[in-house]
Amino acid sequence: MSIQMEIKEIIGLLPHRYPFLLIDRVISMELDNSIEGNSIVALKNVTINEPFFPGHYPHLPVMPGVLIIEAMAQASALLWFKSTGIKSNEESAFYFAGINNARFRRPVGPGDQLIIKATLGRGKRGLFKFSATAEVDGQIVAEAEMMCAVKAL
Repeated sequence: MSIQMEIKEIIGLLPHRYPFLLIDRVISMELDNSIEGNSIVALKNVTINEPFFPGHYPHLPVMPGVLIIEAMAQASALLWFKSTGIKSNEESAFYFAGINNARFRRPVGPGDQLIIKATLGRGKRGLFKFSATAEVDGQIVAEAEMMCAVKAL
C-alpha cells in the first residue's frame, strides 16, 4: 500500500514543531503486513530562511549534517508510526539509540530539495533499525544506519 502525507498529518504524528520539524511532505510510503522492509520517501525544502543559515555559515550557507541526520530520523519515525499503527502522544517518545556508518558526500544549501529515503529493518524489545539516505538532484548527499528506541515516559 502506498501512502502520501501532507504537513497536517505529519504534525499529527511527530511532536516536532518549527524550527525543528524537518519534514515538509511524504511523497510515498510503502507498507505491508510485515513491518520489516517498509519504506518511506519524504521531502524537506531547504530555504534561505532556515534559522541555522545566519550562523552556519554567513558567507556560505550550509545545512548542518546533524540536521540532515535528524531529518532522516524524523522520516524514520513517521515510517515507524504508520507501520505499527501506534500514535505519538505525550506518554511516549521516539529516540535515537545509535547511529552507524554516517557519511556526508556534499554540502546541502538554500534552494536544495532534500529527498529522504528510509527503510525499516529488524526490531526487538523496543529497538528498531533503519537504513536512510538523503539525496539532492538524484545524488546521495548523506547516508546512515540508525537505531531508534520507543519509550513510554
